Formats: sequence, structure tokens, C-alpha cells
Amino acid sequence: MARTTVHRVGIVVFDGVKLLDVAGPSEVFSEANRMGAHYELTLCSVGGRAVSSSTGMTIPVDADATDPRLRFDTLLVMGGDVFPAHPVDPELREAVTNVAPRSGRVCSICTGAFILAAAGLLDGRRATTHWRHTGVLSRGYPDITVEPDAIFVRDGTTFTSAGVTAGIDLALALLEDDHGEQLARQVAQSLVVFLQRPGGQSQFSPTLSGPRPHTSALRSVFDAVAADPSGDHSTPKLAALAAMSPRHLTRLFNEELGTTPARYVESVRFDGAKAALESGYTISEAAERAGYGSPETLRRAFVARLGVPPSAYQQRFRSAQRRDAVTGVSRSR
Repeated sequence: MARTTVHRVGIVVFDGVKLLDVAGPSEVFSEANRMGAHYELTLCSVGGRAVSSSTGMTIPVDADATDPRLRFDTLLVMGGDVFPAHPVDPELREAVTNVAPRSGRVCSICTGAFILAAAGLLDGRRATTHWRHTGVLSRGYPDITVEPDAIFVRDGTTFTSAGVTAGIDLALALLEDDHGEQLARQVAQSLVVFLQRPGGQSQFSPTLSGPRPHTSALRSVFDAVAADPSGDHSTPKLAALAAMSPRHLTRLFNEELGTTPARYVESVRFDGAKAALESGYTISEAAERAGYGSPETLRRAFVARLGVPPSAYQQRFRSAQRRDAVTGVSRSR
């Protein structure tokens, strides 16, 4: 592949930045450069000072994020455990606010979404962040439509990703936009990662990896839905199971989990349908097992969440299995 026009990538870092948030996407672009792309990476911080990462490792930077001369084709705003426990530093917020209009694509990794949110760059947009903090993002910034279980979300030229390794998925998606699937696949194989988890794929199984409710009544609701996803799990039915009013149940769901009973049930059913398709069940069988009324209802759910019908999802999953069997590529994530 011949070298192409320089694509300038600005990477905004700060004290406490998650090291893998920086390293993962950077490796994707650097590996692409070894295969003929031409990404120019510029690490930026307020004042141009070196920063201390989440591991204590010092990260030197190349530029002052407040420099009005900075212009990027892609701006990546990193995350860190400092958010959302602490408010975004005003200087950092201002720097991102100013450089974003001078950037082609604006992206956040993990809790970097809180920086974009504080800068007003996610108002009226769809977005995601690490699943532990989607509720906080939703409550703190009601003008943002938070998608709590997406790997990454694209809204126009604004991109947000989930936690840690999801930044690699986002970087691969950006690389594919720039140079096509072949180069993105080669980079993924070189880095021994799966190309690529679709942006709408769930960050976690809602029945296994999500946070368990503190309230015992909610835990009984969780267990009932997980045990029989296809059952009648309307909000009134679940409220009766929990011995409370539907309004009170909805309030508890919002307070503890940042979602509603109906959305939680839909997440469990969708997760179950995906698992059934991955296990080789037909679309009709998957729809029945997961509690969807018909294959058409399942199709609409897949298109809305993943942008592809269940048939395409199942084919993609089977193709990935066959490719891994032939090439030995690890699907470690």
C-alpha cells in the first residue's frame, strides 16, 4: 500500500489518564503506518506538560492543547479514573472546546466522554462511556442520549467509546473509514485482536457482568428476567413480583442502574437472541427463545441496535469463527 496524505491525530491527555486508553488506539494507528498509512500522532496536554498516567508512568507530550494553531483530522480525548469522581478541570474543558471545531472528527475514549460532555460537544447527540458510568453521564447531562451498552457510538463526526479496550475497536473503525476493511483487518491480525466488534455490540452481558442491584427486591426481578427472558415481564408484572408500585420500581431502576425496567428486559432479551444466533439457532428459534414476538420484531431490534439484520450478524459471527479457525487469530477480547 502506497503512503497517503498525512492524517493528523491529536491525543489529549492529562494527569491520571488511563494508560491503555492512550496506548491502544495509538498502536492501531502506528501499526497502520507500518503498513503504508500515514497517521501523525500528536500528544497534547494543557500547558504542554508531561502527565502522569494511571500506572504512574510519565507520558511526555508534543504540544500545548491550548495552542490556537492546533488543527487535527481526528481528535481523541482520553479517559481516566479521575472522571466522573471529579469535575473536569476548566482549563482542560476550555482547551477541548476550542480545538474541537478545528478537528475533522472528535472522539472520546472511555470516560473522556465526560470531557466532551462538559465542553457541550455531546449536547443533542448519542453517546456512550464505560458501563459503570453511563448512569452518571445520563443524569449529569440530560441533553445527551446515552447508549449504556454500546462498544462505541458514532453520531455524525462525533464518536464516543466504552471503556479501555473499546478504544481499540473505535480506532479500528476509524482506520476502516479512512483506508478500508483490508488494512483494518491486517492491523487487527497483527495486534492479535478481533476485527471488529460492531459498535452496537453490548459492552457486557446484562445478566452476568452488569452491576447487581443493592435492593433485594430488584435482585429478585433481575433473577426472574434472567431465568425466563421470554416470559411476561411488563413493568406492572415485575412491580408485583417486587411487591411495589410500577412507579416505585421504575424509580429504583433509574437510581441504581440508570435505566428502566423495560429497557433492562429488552437488553436481556437482545443478549439472549445474540447468544442463540451465535450458537446456531435459526432466527425464528432465537426470536422465540429470547421472547420476541416474531422474527420481524427481532429483525427490527437488530437493525436499531447494530445497524444490521440478525441474518447478517449471524453470518458475520460464523465468518469470524471460520477465519479464526483457519488463521489462528485470537479472539481474546
